[in-house]
Amino acid sequence: MGGTAQDRGGPGGRRYVPIAEHGLIGDLRSVALVGTDGTIDWYCCPSFDAPSVFAAILDAERGGCFELAAAVPARTKQFYFPDTNVLITRFFTEDGVGEVQDFMPVGGGRAEAERHRLIRRVVCVRGSIPFRTRVAPRFDYGTRPHTVRLTGEAAVFQAGRLSLALTATVPLEADGPDVRGDFKLSEGESAVFALDKVGGDVTPRRCAHTEAEEQFTATVAYWRRWLSASRYKGRWREMVHRSALTLKLLTYAPTGAIVAAPTTSLPERLGGERNWDYRYVWVRDAAFCVYALLRLGFTGEAEAFMRFVSRHISPGDGTHSGPLQIMYGIDGRTELPERELDHLEGHHGSAPVRVGNAAADQLQLDIYGALIDSIYLYDKWAQPVSSDQWDDVCALVDWVCTHWDQPDEGIWETRGGRRNFLYSRLMCWVAIERAIRMANRRGLPADLPRWRECRDTIYRRIMSRGWSERRRAFVQHEDGDVLDAAVLMMPLTKFIAPTDPKWLSTLDALTEELVSDSLVYRYDPRSSPDGLRGDEGTFSICSFWYVEALVHAGRIDEARLAFEKMLTYANHLGLYAEEISHTGEQQGNFPQAFTHLALISAAFNLDRALG
Repeated sequence: MGGTAQDRGGPGGRRYVPIAEHGLIGDLRSVALVGTDGTIDWYCCPSFDAPSVFAAILDAERGGCFELAAAVPARTKQFYFPDTNVLITRFFTEDGVGEVQDFMPVGGGRAEAERHRLIRRVVCVRGSIPFRTRVAPRFDYGTRPHTVRLTGEAAVFQAGRLSLALTATVPLEADGPDVRGDFKLSEGESAVFALDKVGGDVTPRRCAHTEAEEQFTATVAYWRRWLSASRYKGRWREMVHRSALTLKLLTYAPTGAIVAAPTTSLPERLGGERNWDYRYVWVRDAAFCVYALLRLGFTGEAEAFMRFVSRHISPGDGTHSGPLQIMYGIDGRTELPERELDHLEGHHGSAPVRVGNAAADQLQLDIYGALIDSIYLYDKWAQPVSSDQWDDVCALVDWVCTHWDQPDEGIWETRGGRRNFLYSRLMCWVAIERAIRMANRRGLPADLPRWRECRDTIYRRIMSRGWSERRRAFVQHEDGDVLDAAVLMMPLTKFIAPTDPKWLSTLDALTEELVSDSLVYRYDPRSSPDGLRGDEGTFSICSFWYVEALVHAGRIDEARLAFEKMLTYANHLGLYAEEISHTGEQQGNFPQAFTHLALISAAFNLDRALG
């Protein structure tokens, strides 16, 4: 898939490249989104949650970008260098074919990591092509002015304490606060651009052709070496491995944190207000990521996340929302104040643009089940948890036993008030049940009589008050009739047999009301007001949960068709945002960890069922 290199800004051109028309590169500290037209229009430095340097995806004029493309009309196509996170954008012109190879070096020493280097190597592979570049950083979400100092083939952009050096193997010229360059390449020739974070007085280190080649080779080797640990040999290997590589890009190496998505405020519906900052560690999302990566054999990421949990998520830190927050900063911080950036118009004018997330203060009881389930799987598949970690697990389970019956905001973080959500109860049951399993398997000390009594009480409560006789289905919250795709997790967590008549009846009801050509809506906002205006698309994680639920129910042919249909909604690189619109467009923050980990799980279980 691709666009044309002349789409942006010109007469009749697109001011915004659609969300899905991007690839992702990164260095396990931050990422950049590269459009199919060769423009980097999202990049935060030096970390995922740092203020943006390029944010044209959120404001075409004020956001800032790094354009690099053929200077003549061109068709473009984008793909990943096989089994890596090195992105290649190809330009097909009347006079030749060229490509931009984009990557961020990984695996070097600390000094290299601190550079947060972004390399763009342009190669003419056939004929000859004129190219054009424009580097227009807009620091601190476009609010902080900067100076530019040009010396030969290097430019230093400085804004406060942050300095970025652009070095190039072609001449550059200043253009106000920006830098431009025009150059022509013939077959076999190349040009290199490198953007580095530098100290105020540091002389930029030129990135010559040989160094770019060495770092390209080393980066390719890093990703292939990492991916070689995968145990997945099934039918959908390419999609599963792309999802694994994407999840790895969403990990923050210094702490082991895993972000929900690397972007903020990409709209769940164009023109809507459901725009959130996802550049943080959701306990639920990260725990599910650990599960997906463990499934494939990547124990190192699970170990790193467990270290993050041990270091930053202590049951003794309790707030009014319980001993765990639902989300943390990538460095473990707990304060994530939400504010709106009124000077940015939002993607396609979809304001507001938000940074920070007020949902951090919500009570979402399901996170205890997600976290303890991931600890249980880590203990089973990777290595036994330590005595200190077990003490923390016990403290969390004891808290759940006391507080499981509180109303909360639920998995979907509704801003319409607390309710007795079935999914929250279900995951409290999971938290206690998995801890009991760990205690029994390893003979660990625990208040087992209390835990068992509480587990059984939750089970009976869900079966009695989470079931609607009128709907013949399990429902969103107690004593209601609203359907919710989150209940698809009931058989997946082994709470209910996947062939139980009550479950099969629920599956039929969900299929009838929330499923649209294999795509699944979370719930109907009209029958379950969530405190926000407007509709939303289908939720991709729910669509993959639906596939798994069909597998467990023995409806293998249906499951396979639903899964194959879901694969057609991926972008040209196999990436997914959070939601899919009624016309099949990607919506929401991109790419979304939740969707990719659910794809891995669905592929794994469908493969196993097919034999």
